[in-house]
Amino acid sequence: MSTPVHVVGAGLAGSEAAWQIASTGVPVVMHEMRPVRMTEAHHTDGFAELVCSNSFRADDPLFNAVGLLHEEMRRAGSLILRAGDAHRLPAGGALAVDRDGFSAEVTRMLAVHPLVTVVREEVPGLPPADWGSVIVATGPLTAPGLAEATRRATGEDALAFFDAIAPIVHRESIDMSVAWMQSRYDKGGGADYINCPLDRTQYEAFITALLASEKTAFHVWETSTPYFDGCLPIEVMAERGPNTLRWGPMKPVGLRDPRTGRRPWAVVQLRQDNALGTLWNMVGFQTKLKHAEQARVFRTIPGLERAEFARLGGLHRNTFLNSPRLLDPLLRLKAAPHVRFAGQITGVEGYVESAAIGLLAGRFAAAEARGEALSAPPPETALGALLAHITGGAEAETFQPMNINFGLFPPLAEAPKGRERKRAYCERALRAADAWLGRPHTLPEPRQAA
Repeated sequence: MSTPVHVVGAGLAGSEAAWQIASTGVPVVMHEMRPVRMTEAHHTDGFAELVCSNSFRADDPLFNAVGLLHEEMRRAGSLILRAGDAHRLPAGGALAVDRDGFSAEVTRMLAVHPLVTVVREEVPGLPPADWGSVIVATGPLTAPGLAEATRRATGEDALAFFDAIAPIVHRESIDMSVAWMQSRYDKGGGADYINCPLDRTQYEAFITALLASEKTAFHVWETSTPYFDGCLPIEVMAERGPNTLRWGPMKPVGLRDPRTGRRPWAVVQLRQDNALGTLWNMVGFQTKLKHAEQARVFRTIPGLERAEFARLGGLHRNTFLNSPRLLDPLLRLKAAPHVRFAGQITGVEGYVESAAIGLLAGRFAAAEARGEALSAPPPETALGALLAHITGGAEAETFQPMNINFGLFPPLAEAPKGRERKRAYCERALRAADAWLGRPHTLPEPRQAA
């Protein structure tokens, strides 16, 4: 049997990396510090715990960059997408999952794999060279010892940003005589979201209360840490202008209040969070309000006056590498080539993007362990575009976390407009992905136009 690859961290990226390696016949040792040492955001010791939203976002593989990434990962045998599909919840055109069932599935699949050994321990520093090949996939909440050792090895200060978590509400506490079930534009089943409507007066009062509420205090060393724009707290969005939330997570387009037959001025949507349908999260309501303030302000929303919260929102500090400067095209740390990094710590943002980089790191490490050469996926693919961005496509001086989007892809030779342009990107990507994976080329059926 070949020398094992060590994977540090059992989040989305670490779990995916370990699965990809073991699936090729190479043994893996997974090091996970929970429950020996917990983080500020995790609540369990399960693998791939979803600490923020339960959504993997849009799932259309022919018109959406995230859905395209889903499809490429499915074709590459992704454990994360396999578990996500097995624990899918109604969410219109999105892939939302039962977070407990999803984590349990990932944990079980790795725990029973004969080539995977799980060690519950904290790795306090950069893994030594005598470990051989290592993938560090500790995520944005890397333990201080390992983060400091990485900084010393690279000579670079890790960048940092704040990430906020949305509240979760007990379904039985939502007043359905006020709220109603409908998806924007009737996507998916047409009634996947709970909608709480606000008229103009209610919306303006909500914004006033939101801005006046007491927020979480920062430590001195945190005051200059930026937010990632894709996960802004709602109070930060509200500070940008009174209509920012109406044009963002509270936009009422495509919705009609059945009581009036008219579109409300603004709306708060809740998305199913578990398979039982007993828990619903407030979509786009990441927040750094103090807990008592959250309960007070959010209960002013029509339909949530008696809301009982299974979890209130929170805030945690994330760190990520300056990957364009520190990592080579195969995700190896230039200062210590036996170590690869994967997941959100590399500067990708989003569950699926983090797992995608874990998938690539695992495939690269497995090929290396077998003495084989494996090229990076073509930049025309979603996997390749994301990898190319973080390992050199982005400017190191201004590098910030990035979601997958069509702006990362090489331009089309002929660029149609609108939805056909998106489809052209996706069809080109899937042809290139199938060639890279060595599988027959096929096109999927559209799941949901995005």
